[in-house]
Amino acid sequence: MMEEYADRVWRGETGDSIADPGLSGRGVMTVADGLGWWPGFGNVIAFETEGHLALWDTSSPFSAGKLYEDVRGWSRAPLTAAFYSHGHIDHVFGTGPFEESGPRATVYAHEAVVPRFQRYLLTSGYNAVINQRQFQFPGLQWPTEYRHPDVTYRDALTVRLGGLTFDLFHAKGETDDATVAYVPEHRLLLPGDLFIWVTPNCGNPQKAQRYPREWVHALRRMAALDAEIMLPSHGAPIFGRDRIRQALLETAEWLESLVTQTLGLLNAGARLDEIVHAVRPPGHLADRPYLRARYDEPEFVVRNLWRLYGGWYDGNPANLKPAPDAVLARAVADLAGGAGKLADAAVKALADGDERLAGHFAEMAALAAPDDPGVHRVRADVFAARAAREASLMAKGVFTWAASESAERAGS
Repeated sequence: MMEEYADRVWRGETGDSIADPGLSGRGVMTVADGLGWWPGFGNVIAFETEGHLALWDTSSPFSAGKLYEDVRGWSRAPLTAAFYSHGHIDHVFGTGPFEESGPRATVYAHEAVVPRFQRYLLTSGYNAVINQRQFQFPGLQWPTEYRHPDVTYRDALTVRLGGLTFDLFHAKGETDDATVAYVPEHRLLLPGDLFIWVTPNCGNPQKAQRYPREWVHALRRMAALDAEIMLPSHGAPIFGRDRIRQALLETAEWLESLVTQTLGLLNAGARLDEIVHAVRPPGHLADRPYLRARYDEPEFVVRNLWRLYGGWYDGNPANLKPAPDAVLARAVADLAGGAGKLADAAVKALADGDERLAGHFAEMAALAAPDDPGVHRVRADVFAARAAREASLMAKGVFTWAASESAERAGS
């Protein structure tokens, strides 16, 4: 059943990715003897071996109780080891219920996970806001207590547990603290979030630095392992050496193309604005079900590359020491004949199909007249329309949040 499901996802007949978890809530599904897959927003991989239970990733604080219940329906062995593929909160919060009812597990992770947790404490308010906006989860509170790893490593580590071997190595990509695992007894690759069944989450506009070039190297290193099973931490399994290699190598090709184009233009002295609107992913990979821009977007990756290699100055001298947004908006509104004129221009641009220009005019109108309900109705309409037409979760989240802000201000 699982291989049939994975085949449908591979053919693009059904979706299962970080943007649309397909089998969430089904409990632990057996992949092979002693190997279980728990699908959710943040998959968990379970191993039972010679009286030991091990987990690869441990889910979020919102699903830790359900994970415990489901895993206990699959295995009664004590949890003795857990591995964090990285330190995002949807991967590191599930050991608590196991340790409350049994022994303390040994948790393994890359050494950079600990500084990540420290950064989360410094920015807990910011992380609450941006994740409320990204996932449309208004009540989300960012955690301030974390289960720290017991064993950390820098480059590579081999862990033997019962009859299984976990060969771990460090990679940079979505994060700087990623761990990849290969379990030779199952010919199993565990890529964490380095493969998530959509284009790489490599440009998230609200999150910390990503590492596209290093991600390419990690994808090719994983492909060279010749695994027969790949169980990502988001999205469906992939079975078969050839499919795994194709998915990893084509994802590497897609991402490397953005890197090469961006660096070429950056080195030629182009402005960020020019690069963002010039770089395009390879067209011959557009139909791949694992390379759909459903979560992140190519132009966000370009901006992230600029931030990594070019700093924050975008090449426009007016933006080096700019006027406050509201001051500029009021000046433009005065030139246009009032904020209402800008709002009218936004409506016309939207009707003409220029959604980007409509967004600029609507935002300027609202900044110029922040207490005008009519202006906010236009802003709400513009960004609701933009959200409805976007494919990526990140763009949808920002635009929907903006539309909701103005709908509230307009009293609608």
